[in-house]
Amino acid sequence: MELFRDVRGNILNHEGCVATIGTFDGIHLGHQAVLRQVLNKSLELQVPSIVIVFEPLPAEYLSPTHAPARLMSFREKFCFIDSQGIDRLLRLNFNEKLKNMSAKQFIDEIFVNGLGVKYLVFGDDFRFGNNREGDIKFTQNLGKLNNFDVVPTPSILFRGERISSTKIRQALAVSDFGLVKSLLGRAYSISGRVVYGRQIGRTLGAPTANVNLRRLSSPLCGVYAVKVDGPTMSNVLGVANIGVRPTVNDSMQANLEVHLFDFDAQIYGHRIEVTFLSKIREEKKFSSLDELKVNIANDLRVAREWFESNPLLS
Repeated sequence: MELFRDVRGNILNHEGCVATIGTFDGIHLGHQAVLRQVLNKSLELQVPSIVIVFEPLPAEYLSPTHAPARLMSFREKFCFIDSQGIDRLLRLNFNEKLKNMSAKQFIDEIFVNGLGVKYLVFGDDFRFGNNREGDIKFTQNLGKLNNFDVVPTPSILFRGERISSTKIRQALAVSDFGLVKSLLGRAYSISGRVVYGRQIGRTLGAPTANVNLRRLSSPLCGVYAVKVDGPTMSNVLGVANIGVRPTVNDSMQANLEVHLFDFDAQIYGHRIEVTFLSKIREEKKFSSLDELKVNIANDLRVAREWFESNPLLS
């Protein structure tokens, strides 16, 4: 899949495309249905398929301290969309210029002059342009004037309600990983590169792999039973902590630390995927490192007992 960061010079050379646009955070079953719709139509029309996303997410740019926790990093999003067979991904930098652009100007610059869209799959709750004036009706009217079709996205329901990224965040907040899997079509995971930390875990009897979250805030916080996959491992069980490590006062930025059971290979610099299976406890500030060490040992015991009781889930 090709990645583009701008539409200057007409990136599709006027060949046209079938496109969709949105945040696609998490890429749940509803998003996946949209991607299939785009791909199938592009094959029918014999033009490229393209997904348009924003970085940062509009809510992160407009209110970084109050934006919903991101389910996916941009790299995770890119890799998943690539796996679905989409031809191109257009990453638009959400900035003051884009924020202040009218919906008509956006359509002219991006959809018409930039991409030559022939067919646009559009969320019925999606809005773009200054004052959010670019809804589906507005876009359909402009599409008729510019010779491209605008069709609504299919509604994918679970238990009678539309699947959304918000519902997934709500399910993650209460550690309902079964529901999350039903909404995503897969277990929830976070992937990233293992980096050097302060190696405090080694002194506490639980060396950890530290992973950059690459997001303003995490949808998860606490201690979890997990399984980990990477270039040199498959389904390795362990315990993960997501939080700010209040006992050691390391940072106010959320971190992901993973202790792997029965695994001691060198994985610094590797990209790993951490799949969350069950919550053990909330993150807590302890009065001393000795108390923290005792609780970490208990976390490891609880996790091992959970894996023994849930061999199929792990």
